[in-house]
Amino acid sequence: MKICPHLFLLFLLLTAGCINEHDTEQGPDPIGIGDSLPAFTVSMSNGITVSEQTLKGRPSVILFFNTSCSDCQAELPVIQSLYEAYGTDGRAAFVAISREQDENSISSYWAENGLTLPFSAQTDRSIYQLFAYATIPRIYIADSDGIVRAIFTDSPLATADDLIRELEKLL
Repeated sequence: MKICPHLFLLFLLLTAGCINEHDTEQGPDPIGIGDSLPAFTVSMSNGITVSEQTLKGRPSVILFFNTSCSDCQAELPVIQSLYEAYGTDGRAAFVAISREQDENSISSYWAENGLTLPFSAQTDRSIYQLFAYATIPRIYIADSDGIVRAIFTDSPLATADDLIRELEKLL
């Protein structure tokens, strides 16, 4: 089978936002299923400070993203719909944390795409690397004790049904 060089180049360009030169395997990710959430603190766009301690007491969904990543662009509306169903009434906590992206560019993307999910803009990888070393989007679902019960990456992307199934187990 012959692959058109232009199509291959287009594919590489479309996926470049999700994997970049900083994404190198450094061994197993720091956090896996069954592990406690790492110690972290982030300020959210709605003014609330979130840490692994403030997430205890209810299930939580933690998303790492960058709006230039095509897989993240596909996943954000899914997370938004779950936030509307489970987060606005407080049954679950939702924490969207950027990987190397500033607040202005995220705010613009949120406005253009009708997203209301609070986010934390992180211009580096310090928080991300407490959880993982490579690839976004990454979704962690933790129980009310802060134990990770499910992890979703870009292979394959999580569906709303996947995430609902995991959340419902914890409610």
